[in-house]
Amino acid sequence: MATPLCVVVGYGIGVGHGIATAFARQGSDLLLLGRSPERHGAALAELRELGVEVTTEAVDAADPEALAAVLAVLPGEGPVVLAYNAVVPTPGPPSSLAPARLAADLQVDVVGALAAAQALLPALRQRGGALLFTGGGMAHHPVAAVASIGIGKAALRALVLMLAQELAPEAPRLSVGLVSIMGQVAADTALDPARIGEAFVALQQRLASASASAPVDPELLFRG
Repeated sequence: MATPLCVVVGYGIGVGHGIATAFARQGSDLLLLGRSPERHGAALAELRELGVEVTTEAVDAADPEALAAVLAVLPGEGPVVLAYNAVVPTPGPPSSLAPARLAADLQVDVVGALAAAQALLPALRQRGGALLFTGGGMAHHPVAAVASIGIGKAALRALVLMLAQELAPEAPRLSVGLVSIMGQVAADTALDPARIGEAFVALQQRLASASASAPVDPELLFRG
């Protein structure tokens, strides 16, 4: 059986590393995308010690053409799981949020997610797998002090739920899901990045076992 591949867009030493670790422990090779993923040398070494192939690519999620170009050619032949984890953490209330800043943030938070999904659909239809995304509690409970993040996560949630609706006839071979993190991520808490990574694996497995008679909610509200 061909080795599965997990593609993490927005790889870093927090949630991105937690997702990568969880899928590597399930035997997936890794393709890790970020603006400078190789700067996380120690974290990458940990992943390689798990006995999987780890490939990194430097790409800005704000550039949909560059993102699509990287995702057009994937290593391996096994099922593919996308974990879209890119986000811009701009603080500030809506009254002081510059429109240009919001537009730039949404380019990463939402436009990049759409570009990644569209780029991977041909491979997913051929190889099977899932499109997974990192959501947030602020899509459900907006916080004025971090308006850009709340707007981005709300728009991302809408996009993912519509993708799940559109692609439902292709499930479970091709599935769509969202892990909404309902609180502040922090090490050694219920919302530790490692636990979040395990939630991604659990959702992917649930989606893969779904059927027309027993569908799975595409959104997992993760509270730890």
